[in-house]
Amino acid sequence: MISLTEDLIELGKKNAAIKAVEENVSKNMIIGIGSGSTIVYAVKRLGEINKEKDLNLKCIPSSFQSYQLIIQNGLELVSLEQYPEIDVDIDGADEIDKDLNLIKGGGGCLVQEKIIASNSRNLFIIADFRKNSQKLGMNWKRGVPIEVIPMAYFPIMEKLKKLGGNPKLRMAQSKSGPLITDNGNFIIDTDFGEIDNPKDLENKILSIPGVVDTGLFIGMTNKAYIGNRDGEVLILGKD
Repeated sequence: MISLTEDLIELGKKNAAIKAVEENVSKNMIIGIGSGSTIVYAVKRLGEINKEKDLNLKCIPSSFQSYQLIIQNGLELVSLEQYPEIDVDIDGADEIDKDLNLIKGGGGCLVQEKIIASNSRNLFIIADFRKNSQKLGMNWKRGVPIEVIPMAYFPIMEKLKKLGGNPKLRMAQSKSGPLITDNGNFIIDTDFGEIDNPKDLENKILSIPGVVDTGLFIGMTNKAYIGNRDGEVLILGKD
């Protein structure tokens, strides 16, 4: 049975996704499609308005999930090789701080998502109220996802401890052993507690040989659309 709280969370996600799409998408745009549960609502709305208004949208996926969603909703699937400059990227987040910095990668697609975001003119994040924090690490307790080269995972974990983190190798759910990303790498989830300076932390992690990238998205977000408990949408960010 779905509880009232779960219903309200889903309503908030849906309303945030629809508002983000309707306010920021126009004809002939190249759209980056992120990953996660909220993205389902966004891509559905993209498919609807693309058909209703003949927008000629072209969509670039960041994961197998978003690849499937693009196809299922009748949108045109394209790639970064064809369109290296993206107009709008719509994505979710595991946590958003007061400066619109993000933790992403709970679903394991952080590197692809950051590549899409970094090649986009605008990044719009859609999420529910549970993801909205003053500081990263306040609400999201699973740590910062860090994608690493497999042979280097153990020494990287030791170095992350020296940075004050509590690293854990993410394990697969349906088989024995570590989770393998779409890029053939491992993910280390590292709890740093509440993060006072996300940019400094990101720079320190990225300086470790064998680290591919982190789930810290610093200074990349233009606006965040937050679905509240009452179904209203709170918009945070730049004008």
